Amino acid sequence: MNSVERTDVLVIGSGFGGAIAAYHLAAGGAKVVILERGPWLSSNEFEHDFKLGSSYTRIFDFVVGDGMSVLGGNCVGGGSVVYFAAMPRAPRFVFERRGSIARRMWPAAIDRDTLDPWYDRVEESIPITRQGWDDVSYAGGLWAAACRHAGRTANPVPAAVDTSTCVNCNWMMAGCRFDAKQSLLFNYLPAALAHGAEIRPLHEVQRISRTDDGGYRVHYMHVHDEDYRLTEGGGTIDAKVIVLAAGAAATPVILQRSEPALGPMPYGVGRYFSGNGERLNTAVLNEDRVRDVLGLERGDGLAYAANQIGKGPTVANWDRLDGSLPEYTRYSLEQLYFPPGLGTILALTDGPEGSWFGPRKKEMLKRWQSWLIIFQMIEDDNEGVFGPPPERGNADRLSQQMLGIGRLSYKPTANTLSAWAMADADCKDILERDGLATVTPWTNDLVGAYTVHPLASCRIGDDPHTSALDDRHEVRGHPGIFVTDGSAVPGALTVNPAMTISALAERAIPGIVRAAQERGVEVTYGAPAPDGSTSGRRGAAHLVPSLMRK
Repeated sequence: MNSVERTDVLVIGSGFGGAIAAYHLAAGGAKVVILERGPWLSSNEFEHDFKLGSSYTRIFDFVVGDGMSVLGGNCVGGGSVVYFAAMPRAPRFVFERRGSIARRMWPAAIDRDTLDPWYDRVEESIPITRQGWDDVSYAGGLWAAACRHAGRTANPVPAAVDTSTCVNCNWMMAGCRFDAKQSLLFNYLPAALAHGAEIRPLHEVQRISRTDDGGYRVHYMHVHDEDYRLTEGGGTIDAKVIVLAAGAAATPVILQRSEPALGPMPYGVGRYFSGNGERLNTAVLNEDRVRDVLGLERGDGLAYAANQIGKGPTVANWDRLDGSLPEYTRYSLEQLYFPPGLGTILALTDGPEGSWFGPRKKEMLKRWQSWLIIFQMIEDDNEGVFGPPPERGNADRLSQQMLGIGRLSYKPTANTLSAWAMADADCKDILERDGLATVTPWTNDLVGAYTVHPLASCRIGDDPHTSALDDRHEVRGHPGIFVTDGSAVPGALTVNPAMTISALAERAIPGIVRAAQERGVEVTYGAPAPDGSTSGRRGAAHLVPSLMRK
């Protein structure tokens, strides 16, 4: 007779949404198991190259869809291991957005004021540096100088980076070997382990079904540790509560694949996907003009030649984050180091008809050290829709690691295209003044639009017709299943979303605890920050009773 493995709470994914839930539930006394599709790497295993088969390809998931491609984390720690550690809070106007549904997208219970205490809880748990101008990279300083020259303002971005240990190597996207980036490997996850949680890497969840006692059964497969196209058996785990945090490109796929066993899913599952309005521009700087116009000098005869130097996104222009402006005209522009590979392929040449290949591209590539990448985040229209799920996982795997073909369709509306065009024009206005640079956007012809911050494919809301989750992150019609990753964010934020994803996950915990209690789990809410700090807990205490309502 086969024994059945059981746990109180099964968490799917170990990024921001999964790690935060796992810590609080384990600290509250629940038995917690985390299933993570990717490998578990330590700092010394992060290789600083971009060769196929290196840790770089192991810890990323690049899924090509129809009109939109998604780059995400695929490892224990999820996106926190591979993101650029930018942690701004969403602007106040974001919570009043109406978007494509022509009425407020966010639940009435959430605005910037009610979310601020949860932002505070995150900031207490993940050390965030308010960088000064002495901390930013040379590239960030150049972007700020160009903004000032154009009559614009720019500021260092709050970042989860210990600047005292950062060596400015600019390999942050491939994982930090120097433990300077404060990923989840240093706070929520070790704290969850200390309270008895278990992490199982290379476990890819396929679907969820019900058990006879009213709980849930999670069906998974073991992924081969080198060739992700292969599996090595699988199994099931029964749980009373499920927390889905597999990412906005995978969470809806798991729910879609579970529909035959669980019953109909809310209409919003796999719809209203947002790429956070993201797009990249490449500026090829004129070194002489940078020196003569901006007065910048590195001291070795060079004005810039510094594309390889930086800490990730260090400086952003936020002039367009004004709540009085019309929707779809608000966005931020952020200096960003993007590594070779996609940047080389997708960067267009300048001219009336830019091209991603040919003689002009060859000349452009020779000047790679003079590149400055600008990352824009606009308000898109939540155009993405997921089709029927693939046979396994969230994509049909094409390569040994990283690359797959997904079922996401994204057709930009006039609102989105207009917002991108406005942001493109601003990039050119700032960086082409007085001949500083030539600026071109990346091409969408090869892989469509692209995002590193997928959002909203199972979003929270008050309207059952346009939101898959209620305002406590529970899947409508499926009590005991919660979603706490970027899927739950209603739409584009105009800034990097990690801080908001984390704050929403913190806010969701009291409701998850209450649901677990109702399902027979002996668990309480009230853990301090992972390091034992309690000021954030006190600051959010007045909001907890309403979130634990029946």
